[in-house]
Amino acid sequence: MKPIILGILAAFFFAFTFVLNQSMDIAGGSWIWSASLRYFFMVPFLLIIVASRNKLKVVWDDIKAYPKVWLLWSTVGFGIFYGGICFASAFGPSWLIAGTWQLTIVSGLLLAPLFYETSKNKHGIYTKIRRKIPFKSLTFSSIIVLGVFIMQIEFAASITVKDALFCLIPIILASFAYPLGNRKMMEHCDGRIGVYERVLGMTIASMPFWIILSVIGFLQDGLPNNQQIVQSGMVAVFSGICATVLFFKATDMVRNNMTSLGAVEATQSFEVLFALIGEILFLGSHLPTPLSMTGIAVVMIGMILHSVSSSKIIINKKRVA
Repeated sequence: MKPIILGILAAFFFAFTFVLNQSMDIAGGSWIWSASLRYFFMVPFLLIIVASRNKLKVVWDDIKAYPKVWLLWSTVGFGIFYGGICFASAFGPSWLIAGTWQLTIVSGLLLAPLFYETSKNKHGIYTKIRRKIPFKSLTFSSIIVLGVFIMQIEFAASITVKDALFCLIPIILASFAYPLGNRKMMEHCDGRIGVYERVLGMTIASMPFWIILSVIGFLQDGLPNNQQIVQSGMVAVFSGICATVLFFKATDMVRNNMTSLGAVEATQSFEVLFALIGEILFLGSHLPTPLSMTGIAVVMIGMILHSVSSSKIIINKKRVA
């Protein structure tokens, strides 16, 4: 139950990303600066936290020992993920981005065959076995996909096909990139490196991506304005620090159980509700249409069914054990 609670708290802080990105876009800020500034601001905060835990050397030594692993999966898990989210925010409202982002629940389940688990046979020999897609969980996750489709279909009808694709495709890529990068780094760290240290390491290792992107942003749009700098700093604290650490902590607690991991990732469906409330309260937006609200409800129902199903499976496994 604790990982689920941590996941919901992470969803609350993650929702600030969608609302603030929408606010920056309305004010004319570039999506490139919205993306890169967040990670630039995260570095000093994380350095202070990790330094206070006397773990800086641990992170730095591991990055030096495995630079390719850190660079690749940090760029995937942070760079492609957040770059895609910010790009999409220029083409759709925050609640729609948050709702479509829930495709990551399905994407996370489909990634299972890319990972292995260690099993001990009757002879006491340990072997690595490729993980299988948990199709029962995928069945309930398909309800979430239906909800996303309902939300997107009305939105797509009100804009050009090009804008609809620019909103949808980056989120699909991000939905695979985030769990893939996160899990690959969990697999690499394997409990040797804590959550704060892993987030700092991934942030530092993703810097080449953000530096290149910010250079492009400067050449295209110049420097960001003060409002965008302040709001990006808020995203860095709420989403980059609070939400990411909470979510990584939750996934770390269940990293060896793909079903439980899927349940934790399913809690991110609450981002839709939190983002919708935030957009109404802080941006003065109107409620979505009845059809879009139906899509949001379907996404939430899918999340609840997914989590309940996963919890029953976990309880039954414990009883058998």
